[in-house]
Amino acid sequence: MSTQSTQQTARQPTMFGIEVPRCTSCNRPIAPDEKGVRFLCPNCGQAEIWRCEKCRKLGNTWRCPVCGFEGP
Repeated sequence: MSTQSTQQTARQPTMFGIEVPRCTSCNRPIAPDEKGVRFLCPNCGQAEIWRCEKCRKLGNTWRCPVCGFEGP
């Protein structure tokens, strides 16, 4: 019986061999042809925030994984 760690790291989804980003709000993969947006956290400037087209339209909130700042 082997002793493996029960904690697994989340892998980025791939599409046609390339890694696609995940929406910071809903955690859904963002396709290359989707009108998603990428920007740095306006509070700390360290984290890269990705938002899918649906979350942008609905105004869903997102949270910075570094400083905890929440945005619309």
